[in-house]
Amino acid sequence: MTKIKNIVFDLGGVFIDLDHDQAVRRFKEIGVEDAEQLLDPYEQKGIFLEVENGTISADEFCQKLREHTGKDLTYEDIKSGWLGFIADTPQYKLDYVLKLRERYNVYLLSNTNPIIQEGWARTNEFTSAGRPIGAYFDKMYTSYEVGVTKPDRRIFDYMIKDSGLIPAETLFVDDGKSNIEVGRTQGFITYQPQNGEDWREAIDALLK
Repeated sequence: MTKIKNIVFDLGGVFIDLDHDQAVRRFKEIGVEDAEQLLDPYEQKGIFLEVENGTISADEFCQKLREHTGKDLTYEDIKSGWLGFIADTPQYKLDYVLKLRERYNVYLLSNTNPIIQEGWARTNEFTSAGRPIGAYFDKMYTSYEVGVTKPDRRIFDYMIKDSGLIPAETLFVDDGKSNIEVGRTQGFITYQPQNGEDWREAIDALLK
């Protein structure tokens, strides 16, 4: 059996316990009446997808959302909507990753956007330990920076080329079924946790 040398983690549903209903509710409260159609736990729709695949910037998204709702929404209103997805960010999972980095290359591959990243995840407010998300990974590959969202295989291709990792030597951990399926076709060893799961023992078992 090939020795695993790298681990690639998703963010939402893996490190972050997601609350899709709360996000929908918050966006509806600020006037996004079709929030249920636009918001998805795995891949967004409309302008929500555009900001996650880097087609539009955070400022452009905010302006388009103001036009969509017909309201003069503040950045904080919109940020609060996005952060509605965040139910919890358990510190024990991030501490576990720091231990993994002693033996493996550890990467993040996430569908996300600049409002969640720049406004929260890449600040010291990210966790109770007061460290930004970048402190926990060797390198991060985010959809809005790469310019494509999972499950499009191009984001996997970009990561493989940029990092030099070999999929057969890499464990890919993602809560999205379609993302896992694409990862398998590219030769990754895969694990699909449930949202909120403590997956440490399962990962340990795969690494042995």
